[in-house]
Order: sequence, then C-alpha cells, then structure tokens
Amino acid sequence: MIKGPEELALMAESGRLLASVFEMLDRTPLAGKSTLEIDTLVERFIEDDLQARPASKGQYGFAFVLNSSVNHVVCHGVPSATDVLADGDIVNFDITLEKDGFMADSSKTYLVGDVHPAAQRLVRTAYEALWQGIRTVRPGARLGDIGAAIERHAKKNNYTVVREYCGHGIGREMHEDPQVLHFGRPGTGMVLREGMTFTIEPMLNQGRRSVRTEDDGWTVVTCDGALSAQFEHTVAVTATGVKVLTLRADERGMVGKK
Repeated sequence: MIKGPEELALMAESGRLLASVFEMLDRTPLAGKSTLEIDTLVERFIEDDLQARPASKGQYGFAFVLNSSVNHVVCHGVPSATDVLADGDIVNFDITLEKDGFMADSSKTYLVGDVHPAAQRLVRTAYEALWQGIRTVRPGARLGDIGAAIERHAKKNNYTVVREYCGHGIGREMHEDPQVLHFGRPGTGMVLREGMTFTIEPMLNQGRRSVRTEDDGWTVVTCDGALSAQFEHTVAVTATGVKVLTLRADERGMVGKK
C-alpha cells in the first residue's frame, strides 16, 4: 500500500505517459468514429508510441484497452464497431497503462460536437467533484473526507453519486487497497499516509443514483436512462499534500484552486 520513492517515481512515469494518451485524444475528432476505432487508436498509441502496456486488456477477461461509456452508460462500457459517436454525445474513456511494472489509471468525459447545456453542466460538475475530492488529500486526512467533499458538491448541484463503484489503491496491481468511496462523512475512514497511491473517480448521474449491469456482464447503465459523467485521476499522498500522477498539461495549477 505504501510506496517508496523509487516506486513513486515509476508510477509518476506511468502517469505521465497516460496523461499523454488523453492529450492525444484531445486532438482527435470523435464524431463519426466508433468506440472500437478509438480503442484501436489508443492501443497503437500506447504500444507503438509510448512503448507501454494497455493494462485493461486481458484484465478479468476484458478484451479491450479502454472502457467507452456513452451518455447513460455509467462505467465499463465495451467498445463496439456499431457504437458510433454522434454530435451531442458525451463519452467517458477509462484507460489503465502499465510501464516498468507499475500502473496508472485515469478517465475523462468528452463532449462530442454540440452538446446540450444540461449535459455540459453535468460533465463540468463531475470534473469539479473530482477536484473537490483531490484537494482533501494530505497526510492525516481520512478517506471519508474525500467522499464527503465529492458528495457535497454533487448534491449542491442536484446530482446523485453512484455508490456501487469506487476508487481504489493502485501500483503493481490495478486494484489494491484501499477502496475510495465517493460519498461519506468527514473525519471517518482510513487515515491517509505519505506514500499511499489510489484513484479518485466519481460518477455523477443527472437522475437517480441507481444503476444496473447489462447482459454483457460489463456495461453499467443508469436505471432511469439519465446521463452519467465520470472523471478519474491517480494520486499519491505526499509529505505536504497530494500529487496527481496522471495530471494533464491543461490541468497544471488545478490542485491549488478553490
């Protein structure tokens, strides 16, 4: 659970590479592309350009390098040749990358073309909720502080937080201890210590928080068909606060914002 300086340096390099995957996707026109095309694009970029491993492929029997969750899909969406992104969609891409034995995990929800203002607001609030959680991280804080900050921001904006899925420790394995809930009470849960590494990945719904898994055994959708949005970063607890290992270039300065 606790990582030493050399391990943290390797995780930071995996995080840097993963951030570059999203920066590549930022430059990619998404409308008209199938989620399977994007999966192939990301696989080639990770393997050929970055000389790294897409860690999701083969994990738990999953056959792809990313999860592609469109509109009312909450998480674990399966790439498909028939799932073509259209103007007005929102889509979350969740990617895990491994380099030199250590993993980083991140996700981002993209706006495809001209997106309805209500959907834009949901996506913006999900991103803000992620950062509300990240900014609570420091030695001596507790896991409950993270979840409370996220839930408070979601409720203030009239959204619900999915409770069935959570953040997780990460390092040599994709899923390690602890579990990081996106709801809770301040001052409760495990005490954070320098060297801990984990993901924070809130999922916010426009409607009710209830979800269900489709017959493919992977795809999780909102029960009421309302939109859902998610963002995720891998973070490390430092001596004085937090380091976001998957930070993208356009996010520099976000940790210190209020």
